[in-house]
Amino acid sequence: MQQAPGGAPQPRPLFGGALSAVLPHSSVDTSQLREIPDNQEVFAHALTDQSLIVELVEYQAQVSDQDAARYHFEDIAGSNKASEPGNFQVTGIEPVPKSGLSLSDCSSACVLTGTQCVSKFNEEAKNNVIIHLAVLRLPRFSTDILISFNDPQSISPSSSSAASAETHSQPWTMHDFQRLLQTLTLHDPGLFG
Repeated sequence: MQQAPGGAPQPRPLFGGALSAVLPHSSVDTSQLREIPDNQEVFAHALTDQSLIVELVEYQAQVSDQDAARYHFEDIAGSNKASEPGNFQVTGIEPVPKSGLSLSDCSSACVLTGTQCVSKFNEEAKNNVIIHLAVLRLPRFSTDILISFNDPQSISPSSSSAASAETHSQPWTMHDFQRLLQTLTLHDPGLFG
């Protein structure tokens, strides 16, 4: 997290500066470590196995605002190979008031909380991960913005993540996730084509 001289967190440019948001402490830009799709910004906690993903996806006009979070969560479960019964569960969906967002072009927003049982890097070992998924709908730009906060709760001893499970030094919190969500700002609508 970048700090201003007075100590206040500073927004970090995303997608080449077209968006910005305040990221939590200990954020490591994963694109420095591996290839990331152009429609994603991925950040990992330097000491834990937590991650944050800001993703631009196609606006799904056939999906109502109240069903959008569940739709995208189930799509993520499929990508995580966690779509079999018992491998994912939605535990809550809450609307986010537009007054609490910096993204003025957002027509609706909500945060889904759920769990997925996922493996990392196609391993056999499965980890139980709480996923907080914010969905910001921008029909004007034919885009849904997804912000995922992946917070592992139990990590298999045979997972490549087992070593980081022992070092929960200052993990990210819901406050960090909410600050990112609230500070996400659009600077260049050309991002959407």
